[in-house]
Amino acid sequence: MDILGRIRYHREEEQKLHWRGTFAEYLQIIKENPQVAQTAHSRVYNMIKDAGVEEVNGKKEYKFFSDQIYGVEESIEKLVEEYFHSAAKRLDVRKRILLLMGPVSGGKSTLVTMLKRGLEQYSRTDAGAVYAIAGCPMHEDPLHLIPQHLREDFYEEYGIKIEGNLSPLNMMRVEKEYGGRIEDVLIERIFLSEDKRVGVGTFSPSDPKSQDIADLTGSIDFSTIAEYGSESDPRAYRFDGELNKANRGIMEFQEMLKCDEKFLWHLLSLTQEGNFKAGRFALISADELIVAHTNESEYKSFISNKKNEALHSRMIVMKIPYNLKVSEEERIYKKMIRDSDISNVHIAPHALRIAAIFTILTRLKEPKKQSVDIVKKMKLYDGEVVEGFNSQDLEELKKEYPDEGMTGIDPRYVINRISSAIIRKEMTSINALDVLRSIKEGLDQHASINKEDRERYIDFISIARKEYDDIAKKEVQKAFVYSYDESAKTLMDNYLDNVEAYCNKNKLFDPLTGEEMPPDEKLMRSIEEQIGISENAKKAFREEILIRISAYARKGKKFDYNSHERLREAIQKKLFADLKDVVKITTSTKTPDESQLKKVNEVIARLIDEHGYNSVSANELLRYVGSLLNR
Repeated sequence: MDILGRIRYHREEEQKLHWRGTFAEYLQIIKENPQVAQTAHSRVYNMIKDAGVEEVNGKKEYKFFSDQIYGVEESIEKLVEEYFHSAAKRLDVRKRILLLMGPVSGGKSTLVTMLKRGLEQYSRTDAGAVYAIAGCPMHEDPLHLIPQHLREDFYEEYGIKIEGNLSPLNMMRVEKEYGGRIEDVLIERIFLSEDKRVGVGTFSPSDPKSQDIADLTGSIDFSTIAEYGSESDPRAYRFDGELNKANRGIMEFQEMLKCDEKFLWHLLSLTQEGNFKAGRFALISADELIVAHTNESEYKSFISNKKNEALHSRMIVMKIPYNLKVSEEERIYKKMIRDSDISNVHIAPHALRIAAIFTILTRLKEPKKQSVDIVKKMKLYDGEVVEGFNSQDLEELKKEYPDEGMTGIDPRYVINRISSAIIRKEMTSINALDVLRSIKEGLDQHASINKEDRERYIDFISIARKEYDDIAKKEVQKAFVYSYDESAKTLMDNYLDNVEAYCNKNKLFDPLTGEEMPPDEKLMRSIEEQIGISENAKKAFREEILIRISAYARKGKKFDYNSHERLREAIQKKLFADLKDVVKITTSTKTPDESQLKKVNEVIARLIDEHGYNSVSANELLRYVGSLLNR
């Protein structure tokens, strides 16, 4: 189907969703499906929940956010459970402004945008359907038509609580257009839309001298006063402020704490009582989720001002820190690049990961435990297995600094530096070293980085470079070793057979001759020496391996190549040590012979076909690893 066909199809599908009927007919709808009458807070929570919830390692992950926001699952879980879920149950938190606080480019605006776009789509589903009094500029809840004295009876019959009063305009319309017969009032299904100003509002502060409170609450239409005779006639009022238009949905306050005080006063009544004052009318009811965002310094300045105590008490503050997981940071960069004009540039494998390592290091605080350095902490946070540490150690590390992740380098800076490197090189391929070099050069131009932080960040670039050196050598090692995994498994199985015989004081059988032979001490030591296991420590290490195998067996799990980090490292280093001379010769010889050239071409082909490189980045990697091995 071409694009015009899709547009026609979408229009036809939306037309099918339209509904218009009397209030009496609407009551029949909510009798069959009471969820139609849910509050704005409940609609947001159900929207998130209906997208799917997955439990991973005892933590809830909400699929609604998973495609756009990475690495802050714990903050999202707290936000959904402590605010949205509680507010959906009509608990007192729904009478609070949701204030998202976090560093720049940390995902606050993205999160709010997702809620707004999500509600627009959800209102087009059966579960998220929204109905309003037809012709109402505030798309008012039809149940406001039920008189106060009948609401208890209505609750007993329908099981639905009604909050809020009929607006002045609709009160007049009921009398003048329908003769007081509320059962005949026309009701229609509405579809939330920020573009059409239906149930989604956004308020952004500007110059206090020029910004009018009417932006929030609407204003008198002076051209109609002569017709209606009074400013207090609701027909002479434009109910077109952001608070009016956001009714039944969500209202975003961008940089709320930068607003002039007079704009915030209206929120006191709206959050606590569910209504606000506009013109010369009684209080106007509104059912909307108010979400704002700010940074930490502005928030601290705000709460230090005693004049703001009343508003502060009506806020629920949720911290949205930077992501602290390397793998998730890499996903952020991939998404930002996908959405940019540099998506056609080949970025060599691991380039974004190395950039992510640097970025995460800038956000982490030095561990208080002496046995943990910042690199181990980074790996633990990312879910990597670090020998000698477990999940309890990870939880203790997280508790050391409750405000961790509120400072550091933001993702936009890294993407800007990648873009800068591409433009400067004028090439269609970029590698990890190009990225690190560009990040380092950009530190001097970063206005918010002081001298002390700059020195720390340069150290982190060195750490990231060392991590890349290890990754690069392993990458080339894998490419040089034909059937790398099989070779590693064979070597490990051989080592384990010998270790088991050594610890149990048994002998091995030669598979060819069938003769008994002692454990191969030379083989075992050649592997153990790769990770610094001394002669005195070899017995303890071998026994530790057997204990680990037994523990896996008891749990019904198979002990494999990835089951013991230090053994895996030793196997890798042993394989690479055996091949080091070959790698050095083939990457450093200016005039390699035919066999060497063939080997190089095989390696490049494997890097391209199996590891995601192109010809430029594969050659660069080989040259770099060759230089490392020749040092």
